[in-house]
Amino acid sequence: MKSDPVNVQHRPFMTPVWLFGSVGFLALSVMIFAVWMWGTANATTVIVIRHAEKETGELVDPQLSAAGEARAALLERMFGDSKVPGRLDAIYTSPALRNRMTVAPLAAQLGIVPVVAPADDTRGLALRVLREHSGGRVIIVGHVNTVPKIVSELSGKSDIPRIDERDYGVMYVVSVPRIGRANVLRMSY
Repeated sequence: MKSDPVNVQHRPFMTPVWLFGSVGFLALSVMIFAVWMWGTANATTVIVIRHAEKETGELVDPQLSAAGEARAALLERMFGDSKVPGRLDAIYTSPALRNRMTVAPLAAQLGIVPVVAPADDTRGLALRVLREHSGGRVIIVGHVNTVPKIVSELSGKSDIPRIDERDYGVMYVVSVPRIGRANVLRMSY
């Protein structure tokens, strides 16, 4: 007897190849996505502070007072250990003498030459730091009116409070991931 041709099922030859190709493409896509996520996972950490206490009076570019020198020494103790993981990669400061004096002990301890940047271009400074130190750790020393602007530019947040004229111990730690939103931590030192 002959078999009925209607009941015989024929499977196409290309189905296993098509299925193998789809699975391979999916696996390759997942692997590329994982490598991309791993490569972009590093966040840039930026510490933004105001300069330390300055001499009072009618000076155009005052230097640090004794309290300011003590605060600069504290900053050195906080971030000056070059042997620990996570040390600072760069220091940015405005041209003002009090700002340069605030980071001088820290820079000397770490062997880093501070980058002097204009105080009036907060957006340019934020973009430069994020571009040149992606995934790194940076400290920026600003002024009472520029610190909130710098933090706002780095984080994308517009609700950064003003700093009181008498408050020299405000420190912002801004963590800027390559993907996602920035985190801001305000503290005193």
